Amino acid sequence: MIPFPDISPEIFTIHIGGFPLSLRWYALAYLAGLLIGWRIMVRMMRGDSIWGDKAPMQGEAVDDLLTWVILGVILGGRLGFVLFYEPGYYLANPAEIVKVWQGGMSFHGGFAGVIVASWLYCRARGIPPLRLADAMAVVAPIGLFFGRIANFINAELWGRPTDLPWGVIFPGEAAQSCPGIEGLCARHPSQLYEAGLEGLLLGLVLWAVVWAGGLRRPGLAFGIFLSGYGLARIFVELFRVADAQFITPENPLGHVVGGPVIGLTMGQVLSLPMLLIGLFFILRAWRRAPVAAGA
Repeated sequence: MIPFPDISPEIFTIHIGGFPLSLRWYALAYLAGLLIGWRIMVRMMRGDSIWGDKAPMQGEAVDDLLTWVILGVILGGRLGFVLFYEPGYYLANPAEIVKVWQGGMSFHGGFAGVIVASWLYCRARGIPPLRLADAMAVVAPIGLFFGRIANFINAELWGRPTDLPWGVIFPGEAAQSCPGIEGLCARHPSQLYEAGLEGLLLGLVLWAVVWAGGLRRPGLAFGIFLSGYGLARIFVELFRVADAQFITPENPLGHVVGGPVIGLTMGQVLSLPMLLIGLFFILRAWRRAPVAAGA
């Protein structure tokens, strides 16, 4: 077993007019992912050669895109959580929907929000949506990596009980409530599994695609991101505890499709379409001739 590191979810807190304002690791992860991704995209837009002919937009235009993406992440992430995970509660308490500071964000909802925001931005600016999607796919794993590390620091979204030597003793009554286990309960650090697969490994694969000229095939990087994330999330869900609202004594694994022993969690249900759509874009891009210089 590995004891949980003594790291506070809050980096620091200041008091202004009697109100505490805290900078949390989770907020810093969002900011770091967006800012680093923004700077990398600016550089990508200044290198026409990697696109085959011409970058889909000017580097300066990425500044405006960042605002649209932030709005898409926040609105989509919150509405996704409301619709996918606790619709009954928020239907009865609609005023709670706006209280994002209390937690409750969905990756799949945030991703859908970014897709919608980016599509609207492309329509407004006359930018090829699929080529912009490729650029955003290349930098997206950066935010995923930081976000999952922040989940670990927050001691949330932990995994199922395990006796493996890298099992982590997460704090809190819920994390230590493991039926049939006496004493300390170690769990899979599923947040770190996701950071390694969705963030580090997927990011390296996408950068290898860029290096090999993959951006000359519109939709290829986007498809690899979709299918790569979907496959990684489906796999990690085998070790991750399902959301509490889906867990019952008769359904301890929190399956929303299938039975209590063999079935799919909500994370797997939402990730399966990403995997299939991603494969479609990969095949579509590979069957078409790459964009040639001067085309």
